[in-house]
Amino acid sequence: MSPRAAYNRLRGRYAEVIDLHPDLEPLAFLLGTWSGEGAGRYSTISPFTYTETIEITQSGRPFFEYRQRTRHGTTGAPLHTESGYFRAAGPGAAELVLSMPSGIAEVHSGSVVGSRLALRTVAVARTPTAKEVTEVERIFEVDGTELRYTLLMSAVGQPHQVHLEATLRHK
Repeated sequence: MSPRAAYNRLRGRYAEVIDLHPDLEPLAFLLGTWSGEGAGRYSTISPFTYTETIEITQSGRPFFEYRQRTRHGTTGAPLHTESGYFRAAGPGAAELVLSMPSGIAEVHSGSVVGSRLALRTVAVARTPTAKEVTEVERIFEVDGTELRYTLLMSAVGQPHQVHLEATLRHK
């Protein structure tokens, strides 16, 4: 499905229709609320499962707002939250700016091909009390009403490795 077709499919779900900024057409496949399950692992922790909701909205300006929250798959306890902005960065290119209450901020740059977005950090900033994260890679892929993503990370002295994988469905 083309990004424009994906956006048009979602448009009918909003009471107030706001025209999509033309620079963001290639990222339109991301718009909406996505919920589902995922699994996490890292060489320094025990594997875990989680539920997640991601909301990606737009206001007609040249960025999408991004909000994410996860809960532990067994206990339902809050795990993580992050918020930020997707931005178009020219033909076939995108950026993502994120902040987390854990004291970490990430700036990503990457490519958009069809309904696949691959991003890698160009900068990671952290407060003095935040854990050490040196590199993050995020891959999003949408197929119809399903969003799959993988997050790879280099942190706390460990090599770059898969940390999270999830499959979410459009609500």
